Amino acid sequence: MQPDMVEWNSWPVLALVYASKHSRTGLEDDILEKMRIAQEQDPENLYLAAHYLDQRAQRGERIEDEAPKQKWHITDFIAADPKHQEQNHPNIYRTTDLRKQLNDEFNSGAAQTLVSRLKPLQCHFTWDLGLSRSLLLRCRDNLLDIGTENGNPWLGHIYNLRGFIQYRLGFSEDSLSFFNKAKQAFCKIRSTDEGPWLVVNNGNLAWLHHHLGDQAESEDYLLKVDALNKKYTSSSQTELHPETYAEKAYTLMAFNGDINLVADYFQRAIEMQPDMVEWNSWHVLALLYASKHSRTGLEDDIFEKMRIAQEQDPENLYLAAHYLCQCAMRGESIEDEAQEALKNHPDEPYLKRHAALCYYEKRFICSDSPPKKSMLNRAVSLHQEVLFNSYATYLHLQNQDRKMSIRCHMKAAAIPHQSFFRKNSFKVLENIRDKGRDRMCGEIRKCLANLQEP
Repeated sequence: MQPDMVEWNSWPVLALVYASKHSRTGLEDDILEKMRIAQEQDPENLYLAAHYLDQRAQRGERIEDEAPKQKWHITDFIAADPKHQEQNHPNIYRTTDLRKQLNDEFNSGAAQTLVSRLKPLQCHFTWDLGLSRSLLLRCRDNLLDIGTENGNPWLGHIYNLRGFIQYRLGFSEDSLSFFNKAKQAFCKIRSTDEGPWLVVNNGNLAWLHHHLGDQAESEDYLLKVDALNKKYTSSSQTELHPETYAEKAYTLMAFNGDINLVADYFQRAIEMQPDMVEWNSWHVLALLYASKHSRTGLEDDIFEKMRIAQEQDPENLYLAAHYLCQCAMRGESIEDEAQEALKNHPDEPYLKRHAALCYYEKRFICSDSPPKKSMLNRAVSLHQEVLFNSYATYLHLQNQDRKMSIRCHMKAAAIPHQSFFRKNSFKVLENIRDKGRDRMCGEIRKCLANLQEP
């Protein structure tokens, strides 16, 4: 009777879409065609536009180029003043309940579509890491041990890990900061603002913004991931990009994942991109860790790979420490090498721990002669100076146990070996003494008076 009323046609089409949700067969092709025609005739109907894009996305069509153009319009439409909407769309907002129903319908559909596109991403949020809180805390502390010095080729990966850990521990703002630092680190290390190494980072940011409720920002990072995947394709459609394999392997290793899977991922990355020295180093370390579950121990060929990798990547202190330990277990003299490593890197706690282990394995496991007292003292002190200083800091910051914290600093300062940790504890004690406000100032003065200043 009145076929020229465009809006009357648009909303019956939407009614057919809503009805199809209760159908086993879903939306029929003829209804989708009616949606297309209605959307062309009624381009100002933003609910129709949103549902039409959603239906096309569910059918596998790429709508990225069209969705951003509509995004702010749709947002404005939902948030706009109801009276203004009623004037321009008289058939829509007859009741408050209908307005709420349509708003909820749009938000729910958009969120479901976004999540369906987030799930296939390769990033920390989609990798099945199976993490407990205790493991998260332990991994966080291990990453703090590694540090964030410039030049570390894994700095971007470390920041990605720390960002994900902070999110899982409930610190979303810290998480965002670390993910942004990861991007900066990648760009600085690779000397470019774009590359396949940002796929995982952008995926993390897409998921994080989704969880924070910023769907528009999440959508932007999704588009960045799609653009990178198109530009930097893998050599095979069934394989990930080598940069993704390497980061996934590094992540699994950090979280004590399947070490054989770690070795496999590194191997795949190296086969596709063999010039990455640091990938080879960590592949060798993965083989070493896997050998600990072997009855035959470390095979000679893996030990030889360690030697070659250590020569090619001399700045990898993890590799250097493990190599020294393996040399010690084979009866080789490593005292000079260990002392040289400690001299060049005096403030690296994990190197100290492994050096102490080397002393132990060399003198207690691989030697028939009794250990020298000086060697025993050196091994023990290397562990103690790290332990006491770190525990003192923990007690002060986390447990608020100031008295016990001071006692641990006194123990660290009393160890007769020069190191960052002893210096740090010594300085803390001096500051407390100089302020003169603590009840333990008398004990601190006596302690410091009997010690040689570092």
